[in-house]
Amino acid sequence: MTNLSGQERAQYVQSMFTRIAHRYDVMNRLMTGYQDVRWRKQVIQLARLNPTASLLDLGTGTGDLAREALSQFPTARVAAADFTHEMMRVGAKTVGPLNFSTADALRLPFENESFDAVISGFLMRNVIDLKKAIQEQHRVLKPGGRIVILDTTRPKRNLLSPFIWLHMHVIIPTLGGLLSGVREAYTYLPDTTEGFVTAEQLADRLKEAGFKNVGFKRLMFGTIAIHHGEK
Repeated sequence: MTNLSGQERAQYVQSMFTRIAHRYDVMNRLMTGYQDVRWRKQVIQLARLNPTASLLDLGTGTGDLAREALSQFPTARVAAADFTHEMMRVGAKTVGPLNFSTADALRLPFENESFDAVISGFLMRNVIDLKKAIQEQHRVLKPGGRIVILDTTRPKRNLLSPFIWLHMHVIIPTLGGLLSGVREAYTYLPDTTEGFVTAEQLADRLKEAGFKNVGFKRLMFGTIAIHHGEK
């Protein structure tokens, strides 16, 4: 996979998530020790929504972030978009209806200045053109709108580095392979994390796209980061 680029990589990612869709949520809980539930709450808090806000959950997957938004703001207008149909199909079976729609992060099917906030969970390291994906989110945000990005990131080296490497490269692929039957999907996780921009570089990319008041915080021993900014 690391040798793929452009449309080939996009097709690979779509196929991979189609194959693991039925186990995706379970694996997220196990890999993070249920910390991903808390992280999603933080994402919604950083989006600074109000009861009538319009929100786009991009790369929604099974809709966990979108549902968290609706649990906090039941009257908000929430669009849940992804380019992997099977992930949304699995999500549609869970409790609580969502407005799912098909969308490519590089060509969003929404008008300029449509949303008060755009959020994503574990999306950005998968896109084939990071600059374009950020620009598209900036485009569909209203002036003053918020962007919030939750994703894995390369941790800085410290005393825990050997244990983090073991968790990412051995434990997660082994557990993921056993539960999903698709081990390569969970070797993909550390590969793409190491190949992605650093947390500092992602913050710079947001600023370059025109976002202001950009910040981020690291979680889970530096392996997760939540970035946020304002249009």
